[in-house]
Amino acid sequence: METLPDLLARERRSPTAAVRFLATDREMSYRDFITTAYKSANVLRYLGVSEGATVAIDPRPAPEALLAFFGAAQLSAVATFDLASSSPRVVLSHVDREADFDVEPGTRLAVYNGPPTDSATTHWEAEVWSENPATPPSDATPDTPVLVGEDSTYTHGALLSAASDVVDTLELTADETLAVLTPFSDPRTIAAGAIAALSVGATAVFVGDRQAVDDVDRATLERSDAIIADPNSDHPTFGIDRAYDISDSPLNS
Repeated sequence: METLPDLLARERRSPTAAVRFLATDREMSYRDFITTAYKSANVLRYLGVSEGATVAIDPRPAPEALLAFFGAAQLSAVATFDLASSSPRVVLSHVDREADFDVEPGTRLAVYNGPPTDSATTHWEAEVWSENPATPPSDATPDTPVLVGEDSTYTHGALLSAASDVVDTLELTADETLAVLTPFSDPRTIAAGAIAALSVGATAVFVGDRQAVDDVDRATLERSDAIIADPNSDHPTFGIDRAYDISDSPLNS
């Protein structure tokens, strides 16, 4: 695999769980995730996203956020999980923050988890549901920028390389479960959690912040095969022996 759209090849669609979000009790199979990623890209393109454009995404762990990231990747656009990003083409937020944004001309606001109150705001789920599931064309290369962090911009190749390090370190395989305790606002989470799991056909289980850990089904986490953790946080590791220290990610260098 050379670029992130390679993770979304039609032949990779299956009934196996691709992602699970414990805090909201939501799960998507590889079939649903990949198909919805196509739809997400097509919605973003309809909203004006093209190569090099920026999509600012709410960092809360949710399927819509991750799908928007992969949608942007298919369009050779750049995603950021910083809603304060300068001059994005699209801002995608949870509906509870709709009133927080006074978007500039040229920026489109979309919200998920319910319909917007302003008619100028795009209702993300409604647009994605009605969108054509056709595979969007992609011109991305390994050197195409795809994710902006706090201090750096990362390419498709860099994220896939970092994900490969996780797979090798954990000896992660298909049908295993990878628990992810780090936030979407950290680019290492996207590489070590989402991309690593998806690259081998595993299931990524996203938890979120410490409060989310306290609220979720701990038994589900304890059954995970491996875990992504930050040694600087106070998250428990649930007795999982195969742990990847996010500070070891190649994205740190």
